[in-house]
Amino acid sequence: MIRLLLVSDTHIGLDLPVRPRVERRPRGADFLENYHRAMQPALAGEVDVVVHGGDLFHKPRVPAAVVDKALEPLHAAAEAGAHVVVVPGNHERGRLPPHLILAHPRIHVFHEPATVTVTIAGLRLALAGFPYQRGDLRGRFRAVVESTGFRDAAADINLLCVHHCIEGATVGAHDYVFRTARDVIRGADLDPAFAAVLSGHIHRHQVLQRDLRGRPLPAPVIYCGSVERTSIAERKETKGFVTMELDAGAPGGRLCSWRFHPLPTRPVPPGRPTYAGRAGRGRRRSTDSGPASAAAAPHRGADSAARATRPAGGRRD
Repeated sequence: MIRLLLVSDTHIGLDLPVRPRVERRPRGADFLENYHRAMQPALAGEVDVVVHGGDLFHKPRVPAAVVDKALEPLHAAAEAGAHVVVVPGNHERGRLPPHLILAHPRIHVFHEPATVTVTIAGLRLALAGFPYQRGDLRGRFRAVVESTGFRDAAADINLLCVHHCIEGATVGAHDYVFRTARDVIRGADLDPAFAAVLSGHIHRHQVLQRDLRGRPLPAPVIYCGSVERTSIAERKETKGFVTMELDAGAPGGRLCSWRFHPLPTRPVPPGRPTYAGRAGRGRRRSTDSGPASAAAAPHRGADSAARATRPAGGRRD
C-alpha cells in the first residue's frame, strides 16, 4: 500500500510583501499557513509521496525570500523521507524558479513531459506528468501523455499528474461546467492505464468519475482544490487537501480510497469583488478557477475530514 498526499494551488506570493508598508495581516499569510498545515502529514511520516498539483507560486517571478518560503515545506517533506513531485502550473508559466532545494534527490519537478519512478513498500510507482500546456491541449493531450514515457516504466501503479481542466470540472459561484474549450481535456481521452489522474488548476475540491454523458471515466480525476479562497466566487467553498491510498492488483494499479481534509479559511468580507490582495481598490482580480462537482467526495464540514472509497463506476479495469 502506498500513501499519497495531494496539495495544490497554494499561490505563495499572493499579497505577501517582503517589506510591508502598512500594518495589516496580508492574505498571503493565510495561504502560507494553510500550505504548512496541508504538509503536516508528510512531515509526520504519514505519507510516502507528496504531489503538488501546480501554482505553487502566484507569479512566475517572485522575490528570493518568497521562493524560500514556498520550497521549505517541500524540502522538509523530502528530508522526512517522502518523495515529492511538483507540476508547474499556469501561474508559474510552466516552470519553477531555479533553487538548490530542487536538486534534492527526492524532489522531482515536471519541467517537461516525463515519468518519475519510485519503489515503495515493494511496489513500483510511476508518476507521469508535464507542466501546464498553453494552447490547444485538447487536440494534443494523448500525444503529450505518451511523450512522458510512462508505458516504459512497467510499474505496479501508474498516476498522471497535471494542472489542467478536464471536462465536467465545475467552478465558481454559479457552478460553471467546463466542456469543450481548446484547453479542456476530454474525459474519453484519459488513459485506463492510470489508477487516477491528480490535478491542480481547479480551486474547488471534486472527484470526477463520469463524463458529461454520464459514462464512467477511464480513470478517476481528483482535484484537491486550493488551500485558501482566492476570490469572492469561492466564498462558499471548503478548502483543503487530499490523502489517498493506492495498491497493485489491477492494470495500472488501484485507487483504494481517498480522504478530503478541510482547512480553516478567512471569512469573505461582504461586498468586495475579490479579496485576494488589493481588493479595497476595486480591482477585479481572481485566480483561475474555483471548482465543485456533484461527483466530489462527500465531507462532513470544516471540522472533520470525509473518507470516500471509489464507487464501482469510478474506473474500468
